[in-house]
Amino acid sequence: MAINKSIRNIAIIAHVDHGKTTLVDKLLKEGSVYRANRRIEERAMDSMDLEKEKGITIKAKNTSVHWQDKIINILDTPGHADFGGEVERALRMVDGVLLVVDAYDGPQAQTRFVLRKALAYGLKVVVVINKIDRDNADPVKVYDKVLELLIELEASENQFDAPVVYGSGRDDYMVYKLSDEKKDMTPLFETIINHIPPPFAKPEEPFQMLVSNLDWSDYVGRIAVGKALGGTINVGDPVFVIRHAEAGKKVRAKITKIFEFTGLGQREVETAEAGNIVGLSGFEDVDIGDTLDIREESHLLPFTPIDPPTLEMQFCVNDGPLVGQEGKLVTSRQLRERLMRELKTNVSIHIKDSGKTGVFNVKARGAMQVAVLVETMRREGYELLVSRPTAIEKIGEAGERLEPYETIWIEVPDEAVGAIMQNLANRKGRLTNIKKLSHSTMIEAVITTRSLIGLEINVVNATSGRGVLSHLFKKYGPYAGEVLTRITGTLVATGAGETTAYALAMCQERGKLFVNPGEKVYEGMVIGESPRKEDIVVNAVREKKLVNFRSQGEGVAASLTPATKLSLERSIEYIDFDEFVEVTPQNLRLRKRILKEAERRKAYRATKNQQITSI
Repeated sequence: MAINKSIRNIAIIAHVDHGKTTLVDKLLKEGSVYRANRRIEERAMDSMDLEKEKGITIKAKNTSVHWQDKIINILDTPGHADFGGEVERALRMVDGVLLVVDAYDGPQAQTRFVLRKALAYGLKVVVVINKIDRDNADPVKVYDKVLELLIELEASENQFDAPVVYGSGRDDYMVYKLSDEKKDMTPLFETIINHIPPPFAKPEEPFQMLVSNLDWSDYVGRIAVGKALGGTINVGDPVFVIRHAEAGKKVRAKITKIFEFTGLGQREVETAEAGNIVGLSGFEDVDIGDTLDIREESHLLPFTPIDPPTLEMQFCVNDGPLVGQEGKLVTSRQLRERLMRELKTNVSIHIKDSGKTGVFNVKARGAMQVAVLVETMRREGYELLVSRPTAIEKIGEAGERLEPYETIWIEVPDEAVGAIMQNLANRKGRLTNIKKLSHSTMIEAVITTRSLIGLEINVVNATSGRGVLSHLFKKYGPYAGEVLTRITGTLVATGAGETTAYALAMCQERGKLFVNPGEKVYEGMVIGESPRKEDIVVNAVREKKLVNFRSQGEGVAASLTPATKLSLERSIEYIDFDEFVEVTPQNLRLRKRILKEAERRKAYRATKNQQITSI
């Protein structure tokens, strides 16, 4: 077996907002990726609009830096646990990782999640203590915490002996010691070259590659991305696609284009060599997990399964009165085609037909992952209905009912600890650790995935937006019983039309409003929240009768409180099981599954009678 000494393949892993994407920008700059006169866009690796808006990485992306005579392939990976599928694919293509840790915050939950995966793959680690320029930063103490984390995650002796560099990605410098002169990123480049091993490869054997990611080009179609494990392949060479999803079925193909990653883009080359991360085109159909091999007698390469989805929800065709007024893609066929297309590049989401026309079951790791997919679809012009997530249950070996559990970490201001502990108790959470930090408190607990739904909203409200919640899948355990996650009811509109200030002023007396004057509503639409655990039917479109004298209530609309507007993610977690989020390119609306009040009452009575009969 040989190695390609001119190449290094690395992934960058870190908690959300610890500066890894900014750090990649600086490596690209110093690696001469940008022209001298080019205006550099901050967070250039975050190419999706949603990534720039949310300030997080969603899709794992490839880039390449040429430093001296070496090629460093860099994969910028997500830090949020909901995007674990992206992390898994990235780690299969690299030989080492940069563990980026904030010099003030220290290692956090998502650091733990991705680092555990990297250590399990046997990858070498380089520790980067970033943001040492922050106020109250303590890089020495944070490095000690990183070593404690490596011990806790059972790093090997080789992995534990990880080199460390300190610096600031924003200010464009890294140093070996805190007392060194702050000049440039050279210490980090040198540490990568000296510590991360070159990729193992078999240049003397036939070409072979595991497809770890997919890209798309309007000119050549689907592009299979992965690390070449053996040999070389040229444009025009025949190859066999060994299908992972079809038990090793072999399909002939011919390589039409070969791409290397360079800077923020790709360049065409004639040959792909062992050890390099490349993109290949020329396939009618290829999926993540497939093996590419020039030998027909070859077999599938091992494909490690990713963490299973723990939530399930429904995507449905919009059947509301306003359908088609704000979006162009509204049919069942269009919705199904879009979801099936998502399956091709997102291996952590499972999508199946439900058996009902226009209804699709979607399984995912978390609400944010689903919210990102839905937000992407609405920006593409789709209209759809999304249901509340439910936990995916299993049946144990003894026939017992099992459900998924998560470990959660909640960092909150000290004065909010009591409210959070009460919230966890209501949701049957089990406290496992509580630690006082310098300016806050870290609460660790185990809770069912079902109970986790909507908890982040409560944390935000209880801490005035200062609380931070992270979670990781732990295991399947015994069913925890009934859990009350929403203790409020809703205000439901009875009539269709545009809301009036006069009507909303009266509705406001019954609860908190989700709509402002002049918005379109329809029967069955949720327009507000009732403080009691019951739904209240209200007329939000009533107009004031005009008379030739002033009434006692004149001017009441001036006291209207501005409506509360929920984000897509919060809407999905807020709705109850008898409700949908209606998603269009222009609006988010909450509504009942059954719009007509009389039909809802009939369905409610039927459910009650069924429960009494079963008792």
